Amino acid sequence: MEKNSKATADYTNWQIFALTLLRVLIGWHLLYEGLVKLYTPGWTAKEYLLGSVGPLAPLFKGMAQSKSILYIVDIMNEWGLVLIGLCLFIGLLSKPIKIFAMVLISFYYLAYPPFATLGFNAHVEGSYWIVNKNLIEIAALFVLFLFPSSHITGIDRYLKTLFKNKERVQI
Repeated sequence: MEKNSKATADYTNWQIFALTLLRVLIGWHLLYEGLVKLYTPGWTAKEYLLGSVGPLAPLFKGMAQSKSILYIVDIMNEWGLVLIGLCLFIGLLSKPIKIFAMVLISFYYLAYPPFATLGFNAHVEGSYWIVNKNLIEIAALFVLFLFPSSHITGIDRYLKTLFKNKERVQI
């Protein structure tokens, strides 16, 4: 099968709708989370990092103990969520953005993994075992990465057209 052109030509309208809806919903979720952090006076990831219980807990706790590193973590967390969410929402630079999103959400998952041996923690929603919303969102982003739609229904569509037209003019 040819790369991208053949595969995307085989998407049905419902598949394109479903993939786009999933991308937009995840984008909205991340954008909203980032904006809440950005507009909450005094927000910091310090308590979240200090309470981490996952395999990277020593690293996260160390980040929280350094004011300069914590400042960078806070800025990257706030603006990372906003920019990743916005790009997913509008379908801009979707391939690399999905990778960044999976990495960022993986850090959240690894800070508070829902493993029975770690016990209850205030930052965990519900009582799960291995699977939580972060892992599901990572899996959904992986599906979106494998079955892209932003070049059909997002800003990437216009960028693709723009770059194609530039290549034609140069030839």
